[in-house]
Amino acid sequence: MTCSTEALDRVFLQLGPISIYWYGVIIAVGAYLGLILAMRESERLGMKKDIFIDLVVFAIPIAILSARLYYVAFEWERYAGGSLIDIFAIWEGGIAIHGAIIGAVLTALVFARVRNVPFWKLADIAAPSLLLGQAIGRWGNFMNQEAHGGPVSEEFYNNFMQYLPDFITNQMCISGVMYHPTFLYESVWNVLGFIFLILLRKYYPRRGEIFLSYVIWYSFGRYFIEGLRTDSLYIVGELRTAQVISVILIVWAVSLIIYRRYFNKADTYYNGKKVEK
Repeated sequence: MTCSTEALDRVFLQLGPISIYWYGVIIAVGAYLGLILAMRESERLGMKKDIFIDLVVFAIPIAILSARLYYVAFEWERYAGGSLIDIFAIWEGGIAIHGAIIGAVLTALVFARVRNVPFWKLADIAAPSLLLGQAIGRWGNFMNQEAHGGPVSEEFYNNFMQYLPDFITNQMCISGVMYHPTFLYESVWNVLGFIFLILLRKYYPRRGEIFLSYVIWYSFGRYFIEGLRTDSLYIVGELRTAQVISVILIVWAVSLIIYRRYFNKADTYYNGKKVEK
């Protein structure tokens, strides 16, 4: 479907030669709100609330770096032979959430060991914050007009997209073509997942299962949404990296829940009480 609109300005603030982009601002807002949420929950569960401040000091920069390197690794042909600055130019977009998750989890594992705190407790508290941050962060893709799907048909526009706010449909009009707002689909899916995890923890599942439920929820939605996108990373041929990783993560998370229950590895509830045997 053809269209004609002007894109929103990607620059949030211009300070002389320095441009502050909406992309970075939105990601920062998502990270901040997630941190506040995790701090409040950690305090409720008897942990020092500033432990998450200490964690994110390391986790956020490492997650951003690993997200970028993950993206560059699967898009190496684009960056090979270019300048070094292009590899780290995240303000231009091009980071992969799976890379960020890998970096953040590895950082948390090391942090938990050094600080002598249970990793699964940290992970469970952080899980809703991760989904909230991801839901907000997708709007950075919106401002960059990236992470969208293929062109929409006139029928789809009339049955669905015309009911969206104008600022969304206008921003999805790129070079005269209207595209699927897959950033919106994923943002909504993540908000629903955030609500689900908040409700789940009220029933005090076993420690580790909130984080593993996050992995399953996010991966399930990402698998289907990824199939609509036009900017996917590919392992080989038409095999989309994010879909393969999503399937692997779902199998891993489900298997780990079963394994930990069967072999009595999950012997503590979310609230810290021991499971009666």
